[in-house]
Amino acid sequence: MRKSYRVKKETEFQKVFEQGKSCANRQFVIYMIEKPQQLHFRVGISVGKKIGNAVARNWVKRRIRQSLTELKPQLKQDCDFIVIARPAVSGLSMAETKKHLIHVLRLAHVLQKD
Repeated sequence: MRKSYRVKKETEFQKVFEQGKSCANRQFVIYMIEKPQQLHFRVGISVGKKIGNAVARNWVKRRIRQSLTELKPQLKQDCDFIVIARPAVSGLSMAETKKHLIHVLRLAHVLQKD
């Protein structure tokens, strides 16, 4: 995912946490804030130390990024959102990760209807 599609700064993360709406399932939490003037969506990914060591956390982040890349045409373009991985995500396959991510993105109204 290109840099223009990422939420990177701490202040931007905090703005989404404080002003955004949240939705969750057992594997992920999504915080989302509408940005009508924005041309495309931006995403931040957070994977905590409860998931495992650095290798495990990076492995989870890669799977989340790949799933979002595949879902890119279906995502709302005028929002910023943060994906937070919960410890239950560490043992999932790629297909399961994508399935659970789709579920929580639909709950948060970030994923547009097909």
